[in-house]
Parts: sequence; structure tokens; C-alpha cells
Amino acid sequence: MTYTRINFDRRMILLLAALAATIAAIIGIHVIRNQRIATVLAIVDITGSMNTRDMGKPRGSLNRLEAARDALVDLMQDIPCQSRLGLGVFTERISFLLFNPVEVCGNYDALERAISGLDWRMAWQGDSYIAKGLYSGIDIASSLKSDLIFLTDGHEAPPLPFTGVPEFEGKPGAVKGLIVGVGGSEKVPIPKYDDEGRQIGVYNQSDVPQDNRIGAAPKDAELREGYNPRNAPFGALPASGDEQLSSVKAAHLQDLAARTGLSYVGLQNVGSVSPQLFSATEPRILEIDTNMAYVPAMFALLLMMAIYGMSLFESLPRPRGRTASYSLSNRNLKGVLVRGK
Repeated sequence: MTYTRINFDRRMILLLAALAATIAAIIGIHVIRNQRIATVLAIVDITGSMNTRDMGKPRGSLNRLEAARDALVDLMQDIPCQSRLGLGVFTERISFLLFNPVEVCGNYDALERAISGLDWRMAWQGDSYIAKGLYSGIDIASSLKSDLIFLTDGHEAPPLPFTGVPEFEGKPGAVKGLIVGVGGSEKVPIPKYDDEGRQIGVYNQSDVPQDNRIGAAPKDAELREGYNPRNAPFGALPASGDEQLSSVKAAHLQDLAARTGLSYVGLQNVGSVSPQLFSATEPRILEIDTNMAYVPAMFALLLMMAIYGMSLFESLPRPRGRTASYSLSNRNLKGVLVRGK
């Protein structure tokens, strides 16, 4: 086809189409779509019981703190870009904010290093008042207007007082999120370390408090041996128990979840916490401007490859067998005619 002295063969048409696709790629094609994102503060229990090795595959290949760190790294990989993650630690009776939630994709390396650096030696006290630490974490998340993930084994040290779980003074459900129970269901010894971080054994019964004798005595205190309302309100016998052994306190954590309006999930029972996080929190929708310029760019590349392929095909030598046979037949025919004359 010829128009204004330009021969519009197939290659010319493909070349013009590739040019148009390239121009479209340069200009850009933008698509606006709604994307659900997460804004969450992760607080990790770094108390001594989190050193217990009952996590991983095979079981016992990771301690609880290592499993919690891995779960947060997996979370970063699962949630979409534009999501925000903050980090904090819990020990004694309060949660401590390390940094506010930041965008995960642009700060992935820094976030991963911060999570990997969490260590039990960052703790400033050895006590573990889980309920109070959770309430403190909820207050921090509320001030940041973020959701909360609280990763802990639920091991209270010292044990809860006889009066039970302290009351939650906030509004249940005001902060959404997860309590993630970290640890196995079977009781195992808690490792003991020296000041240099070397394991020197496990905790014995006499190393840890077996009950909590702060506050009011139990109702049956008068029936205990050696009871004295002033000098021995809890009785005279030493406390006994197995607080030197640890397991995930799922029932206690589920009770705390019900009190605070959070959701509970056991880390051993899920491959990733991100689906549970999204189901437990209110949707946060962000309009994402997506540049689709790669679509016409790929189309232009395919067209150029097609043009190149056509050029290669046309440059190939054509078979001459039929032409040679035709010439030979003509020559034989002429010979017959000459002899006939």
C-alpha cells in the first residue's frame, strides 16, 4: 500500500505501532486503585522466659524471641507497600517505644536490622507483668493512632496476685490488633545466662518466685499453717510450684484479649500473622497511583522483535530446487524440438 509516496508495508505498520506504544510509555498510563494497608505497632516481650527453646521446625530449633523476630520479618514481607510498622519492647511492667511506625518498603533494611537486633539483654528489669505491659502498649498504640501486635508467651513473673488480673482502665476495642502467643503448650525449663550472655544452665524452683505475696492474702489464708494476720498473712510455709518451667499461657492471653478488645492467635498455629491482623483490624484504605507504562513498553518491544524477525526471515536464502527443475525441463524440451526438425 502506497500513500504520499510512502510504501506502507507490514514492517512500516509495525514500526508505526511500536512508535505509538513507545510514546504512550513515555507519557505514562496511570491507574488509581484502592489498596488496603496496615499501620501497626509491634511490641515484643524480651523478658527471660522468651529465651525458652520450644519454637521452630524442628521444635526447639528456635527460642521464642527468635520466633517472634522471624514473625515480624515475615509480616513486613506480607503487607503491601505504603503500610507502616513501628517497634517497641516490653519488660517489667511497661512497654517502651523504639520508633514510630514508618513505611515498610522504603525502610525495609532498617526495619529488618532493628527487629533482628532485639535481645533479652535490652531488658532493664527481670519482672514480667504481662497484663500491665499490654495495657501500656495499648496506650502507646492509641497515641500513635495505630493498631497493635503484642508478641509474648504470657508468662507472668511473679505470678498473678490472688486478686487476679488487674483491671483494664481503657475502652475495650478502641485499639484493634492481635495478641500473639509465642511458645509451645508443654512446660519446658527456662534457660539461665550469665552476664556475658552464656547459658549456664536452667532456672530451678528456688530461683524464681512461685507465687505473688504482694497485696491482699487469699480467702483461705487463715487455714494455712503458720498464719498470722500481721507477720505471716500468707502462712509460714514456703511457696511451691513449677514457675521455673514455662509454656505459652494461652488461656491468660485469651482472657486479656477479651478484656481489651484485641484478638488472640497462637504463633505455632499460623504460618503468618498478616491475615489475622487484617481480619482483626479496621480497613485502612489508601488510593494508590500505579504507573502502567510498562504495558505499552512491553508491547513496543514485542513489535520491534517481530520486525526484526521478519527481516531475518526475508534475508534467508530461498530454495532453488523448483527453479532448477524448471530450467532443466525447458532445456530438454528445446532438444526434442531441434531433433524433430
